Amino acid sequence: MGSLAPLAVGEKNAAQLLDLKLKEFRTLVDQGILPRPRKVGPFERWDAAELRAVVTGDYIDGYEDVKW
Repeated sequence: MGSLAPLAVGEKNAAQLLDLKLKEFRTLVDQGILPRPRKVGPFERWDAAELRAVVTGDYIDGYEDVKW
């Protein structure tokens, strides 16, 4: 079985996926440039597909919490 692509990632891994320092990542989330995390039980996780969509420019419709 091959490796699994993550569905959701914690803050540190989300920053790493975008090659950002944790502080830079938090700033972009606070500014509304990057999406906010989703609650999974007591945990906050970022949707890996949403982060990928930000990079590819496909993150537009249905994501009103992001300021473009």
